[in-house]
Amino acid sequence: MSYQRIRYEEPTEGVARITLARPEAANAQDYLMLSELNAAFDVAARDETVRVIILAADGKHFSSGHDLSAVAPDMDLLPRVGTQCHFDAPGTEGYMAREAEMYLGLCWRWRNLPKPTIAQVQGKVIAGGLMLVWPMDIIVASEDTTFSDPVVAFNVNGVEYFAHPFEAGARLAKEMLFTGRSLDAEELLQRGMVNKVVPRAKLEDAALEMAAHIAKRPMFGLTLAKQSVNQSVDAMGMYTSLQSAFSLHHVGHSHNMEVHGKRIDPQGIEVIRAEA
Repeated sequence: MSYQRIRYEEPTEGVARITLARPEAANAQDYLMLSELNAAFDVAARDETVRVIILAADGKHFSSGHDLSAVAPDMDLLPRVGTQCHFDAPGTEGYMAREAEMYLGLCWRWRNLPKPTIAQVQGKVIAGGLMLVWPMDIIVASEDTTFSDPVVAFNVNGVEYFAHPFEAGARLAKEMLFTGRSLDAEELLQRGMVNKVVPRAKLEDAALEMAAHIAKRPMFGLTLAKQSVNQSVDAMGMYTSLQSAFSLHHVGHSHNMEVHGKRIDPQGIEVIRAEA
C-alpha cells in the first residue's frame, strides 16, 4: 500500500514495524494518519508471517497529539470500520460520531488486535499520543520520554480514549489530569505503565529485540495469552468506563460551545504552552 503519513516495513522475521512519519509536525495526528495507521495494522494482522507489530515514530517526539487544525475532514474520503453514521449532522451529533469512529473506535480496535503489539516511544507523548501508546500491549521507552495529558485545561475531562485509571492507577491518573504535568518514563516504569526504559540510542534495537523474542512463540498461544489478559481487564469494566468518559468528554465540548463558541476553552492553549 502507498502511505502519506506512515511507513510500513518488516525489519526481521515475524515482525512488522509501523512508523509515524510526520516528524515535521511532531507526528501530530490528523484523520489521514489514523486511517493509514489502521490500514497498516490490518495488513500486519492479516499477514500470516507476522507475529508481532511494533509502532514507532520518526523524529524527536513520538506524538504531540491531535492535529487541532484538521478535526473536521470529509469523512466520505476515509474508510469506515465502525458502526457510526451521520458524521455531517449539525452540533454534537456529527462531531461525537466522528470522534467515536476515529478516536475511541480505532483505539479499541487496535487494543484488541489478535497479535502482540509494542510501542517504541521517545520524546514527548502528549494527549492524543497516549491514545496510540495505550492500546499497545508493551511499551518500550527511551530515557528522554515524557507522557502527559494536559487537556483538562481545554475544559474537558481528558483525551477520548480515557484509559488513565487502568494505565496509571487512580491516584496518579487524577494527578496527571488535574495538573497536566509530564510524567517521565522512569516514574511510569515504577508504576507499571512502561515495560522497559533504555537510552535513546538503543531504543530501536531494544524494541526489535523484544519483538523478535516474542515472535518465537506460536501465534495461537500468543493470541490466547493476549485475550486472557485483555478479558481480565474487561471484567473490571474497562470498556464501560471508556464509553462513560467519552460521553462526559462530549458534555465538555458542548458546554464549551455554549460558553466560548468553540469546542475547547481557548485559554487552555495558553495554559498548556506556558507549562510546556
